[in-house]
Amino acid sequence: MSAGAPHGAGGRGPEDGGGLRASLSGLTTRGRSFLAAGIAAGLCAYVLGQSELLRVGLLLAVLPLLCVLALHRTRHRVSGTRRLTPMRVPAGSEARVQLRLDNTSRMPTGLLMLQDRVPYVLGPRPRFVLDRVEPGGRREVSYRVRSDLRGRYPLGPLQLRLTDPFGLVELTRSFSAYDTLTVIPRTEALPLVRFTGESSGYGDGSRRSLALAGEDDVIPRGYRRGDDLRRVHWRSTARYGELMVRREEQPQRSRATVLLDTRRLAYEGAGPDSAFEWAVSAAASALVHLLEQGFSVRLLTDTGDCVPREGGGFTSGGQESAEAAGLMMDTLAVVGHSDGAGLSRACDAVRSNGAGSGFGGAGGDGLLIAFFGDLDDVQTGLAAKMCRRGGGAVAFVLDSADWSGRPPGLASVMAQGLPLLEERLAGLRDAGWTALAAPPGVPFGELWRQAGNAPIGAAGGSGSAGGWG
Repeated sequence: MSAGAPHGAGGRGPEDGGGLRASLSGLTTRGRSFLAAGIAAGLCAYVLGQSELLRVGLLLAVLPLLCVLALHRTRHRVSGTRRLTPMRVPAGSEARVQLRLDNTSRMPTGLLMLQDRVPYVLGPRPRFVLDRVEPGGRREVSYRVRSDLRGRYPLGPLQLRLTDPFGLVELTRSFSAYDTLTVIPRTEALPLVRFTGESSGYGDGSRRSLALAGEDDVIPRGYRRGDDLRRVHWRSTARYGELMVRREEQPQRSRATVLLDTRRLAYEGAGPDSAFEWAVSAAASALVHLLEQGFSVRLLTDTGDCVPREGGGFTSGGQESAEAAGLMMDTLAVVGHSDGAGLSRACDAVRSNGAGSGFGGAGGDGLLIAFFGDLDDVQTGLAAKMCRRGGGAVAFVLDSADWSGRPPGLASVMAQGLPLLEERLAGLRDAGWTALAAPPGVPFGELWRQAGNAPIGAAGGSGSAGGWG
């Protein structure tokens, strides 16, 4: 028996669990009764000298042992595969799991029960009963899984229960292979807006011509399918031994940083409707939207961790960009609260990347989209330092008092050292942020629209809706 990989390839077999001795332990009550009756009949035949009774005893005793041997051999000649479609789904969506069982032996199987292990958050454990699989035959069954909670969930290993036609032996074996279902955050389609200080992902200023002082100054690159053969640079082709073409124009993508505040002390509550889950989902929506608009994007957290790590931390376009986008969504699928108390590492990552490059988190023509939890005076000051004049910087601030449903009493606010929400927003706007409150119940798409129509430093709240600019 073998378990398959996610796309139907052959895999490793089940765990033997002790070999033939383990198979003997699979005798059912009927099988043990047959064996005991056979032994008793053999003893009686020996004492009484009855040869006919001895033959009956041998039949009763040998039949369960033959069934054990048959199943012990059969279990190695049954293969199974699992196909998970798709392997990455948004929270609340379904994925289909298809199981296929092949009988590769020359004998039919008995009654089989197929069972797949799934985490309880994905639903009940699926069980299927298969009645006799002919030699060389196959059976296919499927089930669906669904989770409202993001994360990575293992599927498997697949378990198979084998029985003989007489019901004397029952063996349960587990396949060794398993798959992983990644449940990413829900995303929301966002309106197309242009933030103040932002340059488009691909616009008039998104290309720059290389200065060509002569043929030796041409910067060549490898030939790609579809390139004009008139651009082949023969000198570089001879030098590198492969076809090279001139890069007369080099595309330059505007960069955007999505900053997610994951500090544990910045959020209250848990579950799909909590403030932190809203921030994760909103960050995922912003990432997808910016990638669709042609931006080179990176994901940054308060710990200073950046995804992707290659290429200066930004997606590079093409197939690499698609892989990096999947990596960022996988990161958001499992991101949790950090134990950090401040935003200093994130501030250093934003400022260091923007120094001298013109593409910092909010510097030059870069764009910074931040999702903050509760901010005290120190963290508000650090967030203010991230904003650079001339760049687009948009902050969505979540207030724990609003999301937890408790009134933000002034005494409790002062005791925690937290300014009121409007004071936090005002501090960010004074530094050049377009800052908006993110209260519960307001779609992120509406907040995105408001941010796109608000000038730098303008007051933007949950209740103000701007028109299209």
